[in-house]
Amino acid sequence: MIKVGLNIGNSKISCVVGEIKENKIIKLLSCKSYSTNILKKNIITNFEELSNDIKVLISESEKQSQTKINFINLNLSTIDSVSKYYESEINNLDHQITELDIKKAINNSEYFNIDNNYYEIFNSINGYVLDNNLVFNIPVGNYADKMKILFYKILIPYKNLKSFKNIIDRLNVSIDSYVPSPLASALATLSDDEKKIGTICIDLGHSNTSIAIFENSKFIYGDSFLVGSHNITNDLARGVSTTLESAERLKTLYSSLVSSPSDEFEIIEIPIISGEENKYNQINKLKINSIIKPRVEETLEIIWQKIKQNNLHKKQIKNVVLTGGGSQLEGISQYAELIFSSNVRIGNPKGEIVSEKIFQNPSFTDVIGCCLYDQKEFSSDIIEKKGKKQKKPGFKGFFNWLDQYI
Repeated sequence: MIKVGLNIGNSKISCVVGEIKENKIIKLLSCKSYSTNILKKNIITNFEELSNDIKVLISESEKQSQTKINFINLNLSTIDSVSKYYESEINNLDHQITELDIKKAINNSEYFNIDNNYYEIFNSINGYVLDNNLVFNIPVGNYADKMKILFYKILIPYKNLKSFKNIIDRLNVSIDSYVPSPLASALATLSDDEKKIGTICIDLGHSNTSIAIFENSKFIYGDSFLVGSHNITNDLARGVSTTLESAERLKTLYSSLVSSPSDEFEIIEIPIISGEENKYNQINKLKINSIIKPRVEETLEIIWQKIKQNNLHKKQIKNVVLTGGGSQLEGISQYAELIFSSNVRIGNPKGEIVSEKIFQNPSFTDVIGCCLYDQKEFSSDIIEKKGKKQKKPGFKGFFNWLDQYI
């Protein structure tokens, strides 16, 4: 099966074409990425130019993969999203739990609700509570006095979706699925064990930071906010009065979040912004680190506050995976360990997914995860059965329908 992931980011646009094998291993047929500055804080500044760039990207991906691209998974930011936890309960059960009982609970919930202002990008069952016992598989066949179903959904404003959809529609390409960006990054980096025991995946992107949390192999939280590694570049440019290009170089080559006694004596020459050409100034590494540390600390603190606001800190999840371009800052894993009091590692696209070294890079996790996304993995079999076309029911089916919906 051929799957295509498309990511439209603030610093680059990327497209991955992959062949998904039966053992869920992906063979990359193409991975193309081009730098862009057409998006500013996820707002398109030149619609025509971006449309043309994506057209070229898809065309080049088709040539490299020797595959005609008709369908894509589109990676979408969850900026301004709403995370909603809700539940549905059935009491006084006096029989063995059946699929019909679960369907009743689903139909009595908010699962099928529609909001005219928000698009539902993710909606899934996170677990079942039988009396006071939490289980994660469909509890058909069990006995209980009451059954509660726990749900989680992510809603994004329609305005955040429509502009990107219009561009794709103009290219005569259909959208298979909209993929929440935090989930995409997690799919490319987290192992099955990490998803099961509980892990926070943080993607430190160019202009956005996203958070995905898995527990018991369920995606239980996803969000994004407009602070990224480019903010660090801006802070450096302002703090030492240099160009953005020079600041990016300082961040990449010299910055560190782990202090060293030699930082004060390591001198770096930088161009300064002035009316004169070829004017330079000298700073030490200590100055650079003193500028980037507060911004990184602020970013990680925002993440921690979002986790607390959703009462997820009570779960005591002790694994953190950092990915995205910002995760390549020297010493960031040690620094994050102090903030989260957790084990921290840097997440690259998993080796069993991507064999090419050039793509085993945190900067490609979002688009590779987007290619991997399969909506069936996050939907209930019972809901899938409900959605299939069925033959016209007889009297028995009619009374089952009445029992289900009334």
